[in-house]
Amino acid sequence: MTDTVASTDTAESVADFADRARAWLAANMPRIDPAHPPCSVRAEQASWDRAKELQQRLYQGGFAGICFPREYGGLGLDYSYQKAFDAECRHYEMPLILNVPTFTICAATILDMGSEEQKRERISAAVRGEEILVQLLSEPSGGSDLAGVITRADRRDGTWIVNGAKTWSTSAFAGDYGLLLARTDWTVPKHEGLTMFLVPLNAPGITMRRIKEVNGNEEFCEEFFDGLVLGDDAVVGEVNGGWEVASRQLFHERRAVGGGSEFASGTGAENASEMPPDHVTLAEATGQGDDPRIQDLAGRALARRIVKQQLIEHVASAIGNGSLPPNAGTLIRLFHAETTELEIDTALAIAGTAGVVDEGSADDPAASDLLDIGVRYLSRQTGSLGGGTSEMARNVIAERILGFPREPAADRGVPFNQVKRNKT
Repeated sequence: MTDTVASTDTAESVADFADRARAWLAANMPRIDPAHPPCSVRAEQASWDRAKELQQRLYQGGFAGICFPREYGGLGLDYSYQKAFDAECRHYEMPLILNVPTFTICAATILDMGSEEQKRERISAAVRGEEILVQLLSEPSGGSDLAGVITRADRRDGTWIVNGAKTWSTSAFAGDYGLLLARTDWTVPKHEGLTMFLVPLNAPGITMRRIKEVNGNEEFCEEFFDGLVLGDDAVVGEVNGGWEVASRQLFHERRAVGGGSEFASGTGAENASEMPPDHVTLAEATGQGDDPRIQDLAGRALARRIVKQQLIEHVASAIGNGSLPPNAGTLIRLFHAETTELEIDTALAIAGTAGVVDEGSADDPAASDLLDIGVRYLSRQTGSLGGGTSEMARNVIAERILGFPREPAADRGVPFNQVKRNKT
């Protein structure tokens, strides 16, 4: 990793880049009031419109897509410049909800696997703040077996006709294009007959519905494809080579979920519900600040948070220098999920009944904060599902990083049309 980067007309050090970013941010981006931080709600279109506006400001100022190549709308700089910018922008409102899945997953995958036209059009549009990219992977009957998808794309009259359904698609209602994995050959083993498509979400043949979660959120969507027509230019990678694209996509997702991607546009919590709980404040609000047991619980959570940040740096640099394989990003993903669960569990343990029972003190900010912990607990498990379950993450670590034997699979090597699937 170099200290400077050459452009067409200049070479700027990381320090000079940070100085320039600091001045530009102060003059052009909204500064965050720590007492009233901005709140991006992924389920609301207004949040996505605001994120696009902020991204357009970054682009106009020359600070968008720092690690994306110049020919695709970025700056073509290495990770050290992105990290320097992240350090400077922490106190400013940033389009953070664009990070996942647009930049760190979808655009990164297109950069690795897409055609030249897809890179120039879709990555550039995202970097300019004009388009949002989403994932269309999970299926109603698919569980965690991504290679077992049954949404099909059939070749007909020089086009692809897509029929099937996807579900749990993050923020798909706000998306412009989606990466859709479909089955294009049923006569070969399941991993060999898949193709990835880049789908315009406003195309005829797509019906989208919002999914309401137990906490009332409606961020996720389900999509139904009925005769969706796509051209060959929609194929990402090779026909029947979709598993390679999906694997790369999962690689980027697992790094992104843990906060280890160089393609993020700024860093930090998207809103209050994404911020790590303040266990010390919770303990004091409940009169337990001097309780040794509570101090121990809070200390364990804080130590874990510190270790997570160090792990991100270690794994990112190790993947970069080749001492760890690309799949090592799964280490970040797993540790992030476990850390989030520990932090939320610890917060609820400190809050006690105040975290789950509304005692009628709605005008008391402290009481409201305690009750919010109970609401956050309802979605604590999401970090253990994104990018594949934590159980699958452990399999990846065991088999592809540590070299343990693969677990048995009854459908390995079997043509997909001969695999038993939910049949009575």
